[in-house]
Amino acid sequence: MSANESLEMLGRRLAVARGEAPADLVIKNARLVNVLSGEIHEADVTVAEGVFVGFAGGEARQVIDADGAYLCPGFIDGHIHIESTLLSPPVFARAVAPHGTCAVISDPHEIANVLGLPGIEYMLACSQDLPVTCYFMAPSCVPATNMATSGARLGAMDVAALLARHPERILGLAEVMNFPGVVAGDETMLRKLLAAKGRVIDGHAPGLTGRALDAYATAGPQSDHECTEFDEAREKLRRGLTIMIRQGSTEKNLDTLIDLVTADNWSQFSLVSDDRDPTDLSREGHMNALVRQAVARGVPPVRAVAMASLNTARYFGLRRRGAVAPGYRADAVLVEDLTSFAIREVVLDGKRLADWEFADRSCLTPPRAMRVGGEVSEARLSVPAASPRMRVIGVIPGQIVTDPLEMAPTVRDGLAVADAGRDLAKLAVIERHKATGNLALGFVKGLGLKNGAIAGTVAHDAHNLIVAGTNDADMVLAARTLMISGGGFAVASGGQVLAQLRLPVAGLMSDAPLEVILDGLSKLDAAFRQVADLPAEVEAHPFMTMSFLSLEVIPSLKLTDKGLVDVTAFAPVPLFIV
Repeated sequence: MSANESLEMLGRRLAVARGEAPADLVIKNARLVNVLSGEIHEADVTVAEGVFVGFAGGEARQVIDADGAYLCPGFIDGHIHIESTLLSPPVFARAVAPHGTCAVISDPHEIANVLGLPGIEYMLACSQDLPVTCYFMAPSCVPATNMATSGARLGAMDVAALLARHPERILGLAEVMNFPGVVAGDETMLRKLLAAKGRVIDGHAPGLTGRALDAYATAGPQSDHECTEFDEAREKLRRGLTIMIRQGSTEKNLDTLIDLVTADNWSQFSLVSDDRDPTDLSREGHMNALVRQAVARGVPPVRAVAMASLNTARYFGLRRRGAVAPGYRADAVLVEDLTSFAIREVVLDGKRLADWEFADRSCLTPPRAMRVGGEVSEARLSVPAASPRMRVIGVIPGQIVTDPLEMAPTVRDGLAVADAGRDLAKLAVIERHKATGNLALGFVKGLGLKNGAIAGTVAHDAHNLIVAGTNDADMVLAARTLMISGGGFAVASGGQVLAQLRLPVAGLMSDAPLEVILDGLSKLDAAFRQVADLPAEVEAHPFMTMSFLSLEVIPSLKLTDKGLVDVTAFAPVPLFIV
């Protein structure tokens, strides 16, 4: 936009504000949820050139009669991985806009760990000029650690270059997951922190406490979204960290943490989703669902709305966003009530959602990323029973943290094998970026598999090929299916592939419409219920749950392509206990 155009635009906004020119849009008879004054009041909200310009109403090209409905600012998700929705950015924006989301701050470290800088540039290009503003953070942990093999490495110079090249869209440094490295003063991590000095730095420090937490906060991180315990969140709050209360598809922390929010400290909290399953997006919504849940737990509506709008905008330095007031970008959600938050109308950048066109940018799809070295065979999946005790990853429902279990192996012909009767599945992580031939084995309890196998190329954060199963033959079939297709998810049983969802964008996402993805996920869900023998009324997120079993920066026990990792000790450990 030229300087003259900016001057002309500002002049017209002022003319509308003074009542001397017709507005683009007036939302009349609204009950405004004013997150700035902390009250709900009547207003006829006026919009000109994509900005709110007043509460006086008047002549307009378009009029929305709210008829007493509540007008909230557009919702902002302060921490999400778009890749985890399995949707490309344009498809994602189309999916969340009807739920009132006007902006997201995404950490693209998923695609960065697969494709590096070209993956980040793809996300930026794909999301340019969408009705839902897609901001990003520069990934801090590519790779997350040296205990897994990722497809790329980004150093401090890469972080600095990203921040300099895209100052308006890349807001700062993404979640600093290598918290042990930061606390210990690891030079590589400190250089990245210094590269982002003066910008927003997101934290990631599950379970960190005491002097270690003091050191971490001193280094620069300003927030944390990994709190799973009330006392943990309070300790971090006392040290000045913004607490991002996460309520995703598998990470559900709202019920545990919400009572920490009070009239004295609410400005230090944001609601975030982190990872959101596309089925949940379609069925439950996005940030509107989090606001609804917070209100149901007793948070006053104005405060809950602010935690999903103004608080997040202020934390990230998004000036004139996150509220309905003169001079603020015109993003708003008209809801029927402040209990269900059922959405009647969405306005983004001053335009009704129905008037927006979403660009198709499927031509920007990056190359596939699937380079597996060595043969994936039943022989390579064999696990000789080396002792009567072994370490087992214990799934905790609704969390991405795991229990470090010790169990006796089920032994057959000298080999430790899966045991469906004990809900004990074999787990394999196979490197898929550099053809190293790395293949690591372990066991997991709690996936619920009764037969067959499931596999996926979404496996945080290195995103290698991960497979869980009750027998080696089906595990090999599921893995090979994804190797041939370029990535995605698969369910196999009895020597047959029961269902498959292809994710051609780096093995993480699809640029197909949401409806196509939902249909594929529905077929995967039905297939999983066959191999897990789950009744229809039991909710399941098996692929998302499995995807976190390799994340070596989340306690307590995880499996990477290099072997088992004790996250608490931040060190590799053997499968068998001697």
